[in-house]
Order: sequence, then C-alpha cells, then structure tokens
Amino acid sequence: MNENINELLISPDTNIREALKVIDQTAKQIVLVVDEDKKLLGTITDGDIRRGIIKGLDLEKSVIEIMNKDFYYLHFNTPKEEILAKFKQKSFHQIPLLDDEGRVKDLALLNEIIKENKKENTVVLMVGGLGTRLRPLTDKTPKPLLEIGNKPILETIIEQFKSYGFVNFILCTNYKEMQIKSYFGDGSRLDVNIDYVSEEKRLGTAGALSLIRKKLDEPFFVMNGDLLTRLNFDTMMKYHNEDGYLMTIGSREYNYQIPYGVVNIDNQEVHNLVEKPSHSVFVNAGVYILEPELLDRIPHNEFYDMTDLINELIAENKSVGAFPIREYWADIGQHEDFKKANDEYREKFVLNN
Repeated sequence: MNENINELLISPDTNIREALKVIDQTAKQIVLVVDEDKKLLGTITDGDIRRGIIKGLDLEKSVIEIMNKDFYYLHFNTPKEEILAKFKQKSFHQIPLLDDEGRVKDLALLNEIIKENKKENTVVLMVGGLGTRLRPLTDKTPKPLLEIGNKPILETIIEQFKSYGFVNFILCTNYKEMQIKSYFGDGSRLDVNIDYVSEEKRLGTAGALSLIRKKLDEPFFVMNGDLLTRLNFDTMMKYHNEDGYLMTIGSREYNYQIPYGVVNIDNQEVHNLVEKPSHSVFVNAGVYILEPELLDRIPHNEFYDMTDLINELIAENKSVGAFPIREYWADIGQHEDFKKANDEYREKFVLNN
C-alpha cells in the first residue's frame, strides 16, 4: 500500500516540531513512533498536534508527550476487504499494519482503499429545506450546516457514503444555498465530486430531480439531507441490483404503544380486551435508490413528492422494493431530535464500535 513507509517512521527522541514537518511532507496525516527494531510504540496524527498547539504544548518537546500509545492496528496480511470493513466500523482514516512481533510493515489509508473501491453511482442529497421546526437555529444557518458532533450534518452524511466508495454527489439546494456551496465547493476538500441543482421554487421531495442535467447511467441514491445513519449503503445498492427493482425504499421499523385498553369486537360482542398493546410498522426512512429511467417520469420544475412517484409505480404494478434499515438512523427534524443526535454522535460515529 505504501512503498515509502519508512518516511512515516520517527524515533521517540524526535521533537513535535519535526514530527509536524514529516506529516506535512508525506501528506498522510500521521507519523508512527517506533523503536530501533521498528516496533510500533505510538501514533501521532495531524489532529493530535493541532489539539496540542491549542493547549499551548511546547513543540520542542519529545513526541512521547502526545503520541497515542493505545493505538489500533491490524496484521499486515489482513485482506483489503476486511481492512475496509474495519475502517467503516471504527471511523478511522489510517490503520498501522504490523507483523507478529509488532513491527511496522505498512499503513492502510482509508482514502487509498476507497479510490480502489470507487463506485460510479451518484448520490442525490435533498438539502433545500427551510428547517422551520428547528428555528431559531435555522434562521441564519441552513439545516444541513447545523453542527452535530462539531461537524455539519451534511458533512457526516457525505463521509458515510464515501466510506462505502460513493464519491459522486448532487446537492439539491434552495434555502441559503450559497452557504452550502461556499462550505462544500466542488467537494475536493473531502476528496469527492459535488455538483449542484438549484431550486428556484419549492419542488417537493422529488421535483428537484427533474432539474438534473447530468446524465445518470447507473442506479442512484436519493436521500434527505437531515438524516444521520450508519446504514450500509453498499449492501442496500447490492440488494436493489440483485432483486431488479425499479425503486427501493429504505424502511425503518417503528414501534408504538396504544395508551388504552383495546376492545376487540366481533359481531357486536367483545371478543377480548388487550391492555395497552404494542404495534410495529415499517416507515419511510427517507433513503431511496432509483433506476435512471425514472427521471423521465418526474414533471419538469413542478412540485412533486417522492410519494407521488411511489404510488404511481405501485398503481402500475412496477417493482418497488423495501430495504429494512437495522443500523442507527436519526431524522433531525425537531429540537429534541437535534439534541438526541448530539448526545449519540460520539458513540455512533466517533468511538470504536
């Protein structure tokens, strides 16, 4: 993976300033602290040094002061597929690869593995909503740029797709769109490709798809820009392709309890009485996969909801599939959702699972 792995190796006698210089020169965002036998003692990332600088750390001190001794690693013979799975599970960007004696043999980089695993499918994100229910938070900031876990919601969404190899995005914007365009630009900062579709008027949950000029040849995702999920997007795409659906709807199991005793009546007589029964249904989770031909069905620049398309397809006996989402899923619609997602972010997207 990295022919020049030795460039990333530094001794524990190295000072922090020199470590920072190595990080800048190699552009890998990490250095590995090793002993004379190349046994890994600790790791230092660009973020570790930046946090140290904020705290007033002396850059002339030894890297021992800030290196992470509790590092995560894999054996250097670990298959790439397993390494990629660990990246998705652990939310890391680099993983040292060691031999049986703990010596550094290589460094796995998420970006490099993703490049090898890039997919052509486009991801369309609906990010033009007013965020009315989250006012006053959205008075000056569009909902996709509200921070959860010190990062905009939309950035986390893009990173999650990217971790599965999806790097081509179209953002459908309206409300305060210049803020979104200014923050994400063409996507190069996140190592993805971003195009934009601007809604000049409210077009519903699917109408903006009629404005896409880019030719789409592969099945594509459509997702609301206010969702946080650990959904395996790759698995959902395979599910869609293998079953040959025109459209696949991500569905989420929703449990609710009736707060009363339910009287079951049969021919005017009470059959039984069930106290506060619980029920389970599947709800629309706001994640879809569409075949490109469906774009021709959407009226140009007119208000049109995704439910309109779904009902039309069902009425014509077209194949519409449901993909159950078992992973973490949160709809950031109201203030309590926003607070809950912030409370859960570290556990779901940062800490090792």
